[in-house]
Amino acid sequence: MPLLKKIVGAALVLGGLAAIAGWFLSAPVRLDAATLAELGPGDAARGKRIFYAGGCTSCHAKPGSQGDARLQLVGGLELKTPFGTFVPPNISQDATDGIGAWSVEDFANAMLKGVSPSGEHLYPAFPYISYARMKPADIADLYAFLKTLPAVAGKAPANSLGFPFNVRRGLGLWKLLYLSNQPVVSFPDGTPQPVQAGRYLVEGPGHCGECHTPRDLTGGTRKSQWLAGAAAAEGSGIVPNITSGEGGIADWSEADIANYLETGFTPDFDTVGGAMVDVQRNMAVLTPEDRSAIATYLKAVPPHPNGYPARKKPSS
Repeated sequence: MPLLKKIVGAALVLGGLAAIAGWFLSAPVRLDAATLAELGPGDAARGKRIFYAGGCTSCHAKPGSQGDARLQLVGGLELKTPFGTFVPPNISQDATDGIGAWSVEDFANAMLKGVSPSGEHLYPAFPYISYARMKPADIADLYAFLKTLPAVAGKAPANSLGFPFNVRRGLGLWKLLYLSNQPVVSFPDGTPQPVQAGRYLVEGPGHCGECHTPRDLTGGTRKSQWLAGAAAAEGSGIVPNITSGEGGIADWSEADIANYLETGFTPDFDTVGGAMVDVQRNMAVLTPEDRSAIATYLKAVPPHPNGYPARKKPSS
């Protein structure tokens, strides 16, 4: 019995220490002063490019919106996933229901660290895991552009999550595994600038890997299978392999990819379908140089033949 008591006591002590360590390790981490200093004043004209590269309307516009209504970022789209239903919030300039009262520092912490102004972890259905690779100056530009958009009243519905996914604090430990500002694909010194520019757009604001890369059991992307295709986060179906090898887009030229992003037509003269319709609409607003850079990067990504096969009508 004395030995059993000692074992139980030691287990309780170790459990308590682990809980304390977990509490500190899971604490939200904000941007440091040096990063905040890189934000700068922001430029709305440049921010428009980042806005469309990031596809902000795809999640934050009211579902079914068309034309100028797509710039009313009231939120409300339901994203049904294995972890629960996430609802993108109102990010219009409404000071009460949106983010009109946020400072540029608040916005940068949400984008790059996944931390809200109140100090809570944000759920990674908001793809800050990708946005973390963005330049602070681009974040300031995007903030400046959002300031030009209308304020729209109305709170989006709350997320619908069960235990333990409704405990935000646990995301701090998840971030330790997956949140990084480092590029996914490494290229040697002297790699042409368009490849690097495309990497930035795809891995950062474009957050293409969030849909096109398979995930592990905890919801993190498997970087060893970057862009190799994945099960669709919502419903059935797959998101295709868009790497450069067999099973991906080996038979697409850079010009084919750039044209697809601009027009929505595949090399076989099929048309874009599924969730990719909205993505392509955003890509069409970018410059030809941006679309070409994206194409150049995709053709430089190492092939992953074990990913899901490409389809004529990618879903995202």
